[in-house]
Amino acid sequence: MEGAVRVQILSQAGISEVPSQYIQPPENRPTPMINIKTSLSCSSVPAIDLSHEKESVIAAIQEACREWGAFHVINHGVPTKLMDDLRRDYVSFFNDFPMEDKLKYACQPNYAASQGYGSRMLVSSENDTVLDWRDYFDHHTLPLSRRNPSFWPHFPPEYRTLVADYSDEMKVLAQRLLRLISESLGLRASCIEEAVGEFYQNITASYYPPCPQPELTLGLQPHSDMGSITLLIQDDVGGLQVLKDGEWLTVQPLQDAILVLLADQTEIITNGKYGSSVHRAITNARKARLSVATFHDPAKALRISPASDLVSQSSPPRYSSVVYGDYVSSWYSKGPEGKRNLDALLLDT
Repeated sequence: MEGAVRVQILSQAGISEVPSQYIQPPENRPTPMINIKTSLSCSSVPAIDLSHEKESVIAAIQEACREWGAFHVINHGVPTKLMDDLRRDYVSFFNDFPMEDKLKYACQPNYAASQGYGSRMLVSSENDTVLDWRDYFDHHTLPLSRRNPSFWPHFPPEYRTLVADYSDEMKVLAQRLLRLISESLGLRASCIEEAVGEFYQNITASYYPPCPQPELTLGLQPHSDMGSITLLIQDDVGGLQVLKDGEWLTVQPLQDAILVLLADQTEIITNGKYGSSVHRAITNARKARLSVATFHDPAKALRISPASDLVSQSSPPRYSSVVYGDYVSSWYSKGPEGKRNLDALLLDT
């Protein structure tokens, strides 16, 4: 059982000041919401309608991947009712059941990314590690050999079925998107998907309770995701931010949309033509927030390197190859700190 105190307990206790281990250093603290760009169209994460004609979809994906590393998709084929029901059950799990029941599904301590209910994702021996103002439940969903619903809550009653159905839908969408991304680079459709191999998929529901001092905390520290592609849905509260041209921009919730975040292995495979998205979550004092991220990663034994079709004498490899399991170990032991683990693989060119 993970030993960390759940953030929800702190929030419900009515504290007026956050404990010191949640206070970010001044340079990492969020800008007050009033000063953050949220409404200008030029600062909005692109939204791509997948029902449009294929050539226009590919062109839109190319621009979004080059400029943002992130984009919304609409008309994506995932049933809206499934998304709504999943969000509802996650909110119910966090809010409607006694803590003693939820703790029966607690993460194992001192294991990075162990499945279950937790609050502290990184494993570090350093006492000065700043904690995120977040609780979460992580599910191992693919391959099917990793999917064991007995590790997932049995409440609400349909919880396990919803997670399994959502996992299957996300796999189909992730494969479709990786094919489109490949084609947007002039590659054969299967190129990135083949480089990534069989998906190792995790679904993480993140719950951000109200915070008495949101100006001092982060719900999730700045990072890029370590795998290949992340698909995220959120509620209508808002708090996810992406880093664009040195500024943090709030991703406004878009009804029924799914947010696509390119991750580090895709940046390596595309030889840096498409960059992974650095993002973070901020908190607020008024209302809890929920997001659900579905991560699609390579197998840990797989070696990732730039696609051969994107490497030439005039375009040499920008990244050294890496065994994905080694990359994961570095990410969890050293911490992400933006893209420092990816930057460590950059070659002199």
